[in-house]
Amino acid sequence: MNISETVKYVGVDDRDIDLFEGQFEVPNGMAYNSYIVFGQKACVMDSVDARFGAEWLSNIEKALDGKAPDFLVVQHMEMDHSANVLEFAKKYPQAKIVSSKMAFNMMKNMFGQDFSDRQIVVAEGSELDLGGRVLKFIAAPNVHWPEVVMSYDANEKILFSADAFGKFGALDYDDPEGWDCEARRYYFGIVGKFGSAVQALLKKAASLDIQKICPLHGPVLDKDIGHYVGQYNTWSSYGVESQGIAIAYASVYGHTKEAAQKLEEILKAKGCPKVAIFDLAREDIYECVEDAFRYGTLVLASPTYNGGVFPAMKEFIHHLTERNYQKRKIAFIENGSWAPAAAKGMAALLEGCQELSFAQTKVSIKISVKEEDAAAFERLADELLS
Repeated sequence: MNISETVKYVGVDDRDIDLFEGQFEVPNGMAYNSYIVFGQKACVMDSVDARFGAEWLSNIEKALDGKAPDFLVVQHMEMDHSANVLEFAKKYPQAKIVSSKMAFNMMKNMFGQDFSDRQIVVAEGSELDLGGRVLKFIAAPNVHWPEVVMSYDANEKILFSADAFGKFGALDYDDPEGWDCEARRYYFGIVGKFGSAVQALLKKAASLDIQKICPLHGPVLDKDIGHYVGQYNTWSSYGVESQGIAIAYASVYGHTKEAAQKLEEILKAKGCPKVAIFDLAREDIYECVEDAFRYGTLVLASPTYNGGVFPAMKEFIHHLTERNYQKRKIAFIENGSWAPAAAKGMAALLEGCQELSFAQTKVSIKISVKEEDAAAFERLADELLS
């Protein structure tokens, strides 16, 4: 696949994977992207997952058509992008390895060597002359590992963005939901903690004329670049992307589920533009996390369990706090057979979060939803929509 006349794609699709990074469900596979940039010299951009080394090297060989590459740029040392660096180095002993100082330290840990006789260390502002075109390097620490560098090709106005702007899904999968949905789940699942680092990167990127983005996962972005950058700006600043309310619930015997659905029904009847409701014990937890960040209001509904919060809810809140959840309004629904106490526990779990506001109305039910609870649901809905 040609990105342009002088940039070729040599990555691979992974259709066998079930869990990316051992935790994210990827029913539509995963792409490990690698590119070759041609000037007078040829530069390979990043490696691929260990299981696809032979295919990757074959792709490089075909793209080079009998020539040898001059450089391998390693932008990110995570194993799905660096696993075959050593095999590349063995096959092409004259090629220089280009990366950050920290990445070379990681190579020492990973491969037992750091290619000291052929390494080129780059940092913010470094340039690599390919003859007729220059790659300029941008330090991107903690997007989402500390050693990351990105590369900008002013010749074709391409940003090689490492893991930023990536998404779940193999390239041979035509995602009917477009880029945003699986890119959002990818972002908040993997990068979400590092919003300030992404904001710093976006400030650097604002000075560049970017016509294409070549990430290490997902499709090459070559249209409406402003949309993708805008989404990353919203996500990394913890802004509200969509108007609506998310309701996250956990339920043992169905009564807390009934309470969550009761609030959903009232909110919709009162004109709420979108209500996203999810069962924390049964749905993909990272899709739940995605929606918690997407909307400006989050309702947490949990039964009291061992005098505190139900485990699935506790885990969900941990996922949020781990990703610097902030700038949202929170409301609570709690259930208890004799002494409802989950709301207090959920509030305590959120204590470290910044810029949260809490609804004054709390819905507290005992075992099941009854007629006398109706007024509390109405008050909460009115408060959340005000």
